[in-house]
Amino acid sequence: MPEELYTKKEYQSLLLKTLGDSPKLRIIDFFLDNPLFDFTKKEVIEALGMSKQTFYKHFPDIEKYGVVKVSRKIGNATLYKINLESPLVKMLREYEMQISLQIAEKEAEKIKIATK
Repeated sequence: MPEELYTKKEYQSLLLKTLGDSPKLRIIDFFLDNPLFDFTKKEVIEALGMSKQTFYKHFPDIEKYGVVKVSRKIGNATLYKINLESPLVKMLREYEMQISLQIAEKEAEKIKIATK
């Protein structure tokens, strides 16, 4: 997974652009962007280009509030994925959709005005 997708500003998600680029939100955003996959903590740290210290400072809250859940264990490795049943996750996904719709409507209006 290319690290630059999660570290460069031009690839920043709507969630991060509108709510801020905090480490906790970056971790959540990573899982939201990859709902079909599960990851080890090490994979998330590497993909985000985040220090272990920063990651381990914020990840316990993300797990505690049910944003992510353990999906399986392979040997000593524990894999995590987004908890799509979490009310918070549902709200964040809806928020992203509403922001996307707002932006699309604004762009459509610009095109409409430009073609007159």
